[in-house]
Amino acid sequence: MNFPSPVSIQWIADLIGAQLIGETTAFTTGINEIHKVEEGDLVFVDHPKYYDKCLQSKASFIIINSVVECPPGKALLVVDQPFESYLTIVRHFRPFTPATQSVSDTAKIGEGSYIAPGAYIGHEVVIGKNCVIHPNVTILDHCVIGDNVVIQAGTVIGSDAFYYNTKKDREQWYKRMESCGRVVIEDDVEIGASCTIDRGVTHDTRIGKGTKMDNMVHIGHDSVIGRNCLFAAQVGVAGAVLIEDGVILWGQVGISKTLTIGANAVVLAQSGVPSSLAGGKTYFGYPAEDAADKKRELVWIKRIPKLWEKVMK
Repeated sequence: MNFPSPVSIQWIADLIGAQLIGETTAFTTGINEIHKVEEGDLVFVDHPKYYDKCLQSKASFIIINSVVECPPGKALLVVDQPFESYLTIVRHFRPFTPATQSVSDTAKIGEGSYIAPGAYIGHEVVIGKNCVIHPNVTILDHCVIGDNVVIQAGTVIGSDAFYYNTKKDREQWYKRMESCGRVVIEDDVEIGASCTIDRGVTHDTRIGKGTKMDNMVHIGHDSVIGRNCLFAAQVGVAGAVLIEDGVILWGQVGISKTLTIGANAVVLAQSGVPSSLAGGKTYFGYPAEDAADKKRELVWIKRIPKLWEKVMK
């Protein structure tokens, strides 16, 4: 999440009650989680296992629960509970604002766009020109929809990320990491009925220009889908996945988190993808592998009983 304008890191330290070490006069431009962090960002870390990753990342400011050596040009904000400090910052800059009507007065809707009865358009939503938003579609706060986009009935854009801070030493083992990111849908995208596209935790979930989705597709937080992709029904994509241009995912394909699928890859129906795939190939099975190899493997598996009979004789 980018702040409306750069904010003094001393002001942030005062907001969360932190001890400030390092570049105390600097300004921060936003807050991000580690998968999406950029220069000028705040990031938080609350476990020594991840200290080095955060300290050596692009983040300029680190909210941390221990005094450690501060890298040159950065600042540490030392607090007892970094996660709670993250929540304080998110709630300050993106407070929950109750809705009072089905289409917010702060939403911007482009010329020629149609919003069907029963659709909900949240605060600060931007919808481009010549879009069709069907009944019972929900587009939540701060999401951005391009031109010529079609969203079929019952789809939800911008629901919170399925993302939890886990601690076994507190009453709530799984505490929700509140989402302050957006969903950005580019021009000429078509999204089927009853799909769900989660907002980024702190950054953007993005759907590339010309991509088409069938019904009941789920896209997880912070995932980036390229241009001109095609997803059949019941595809599930986990968080922070990069799917490059021209990828085809057939029905019920499942994609695990934080991986990459290369451009123009095709994944056949009911395949499971636990690791990154190179582009330009067709894949099948679980784990998804080259489709031709996988089909030959299945043929040989079917022959095993007859081969066993020969061995026993």
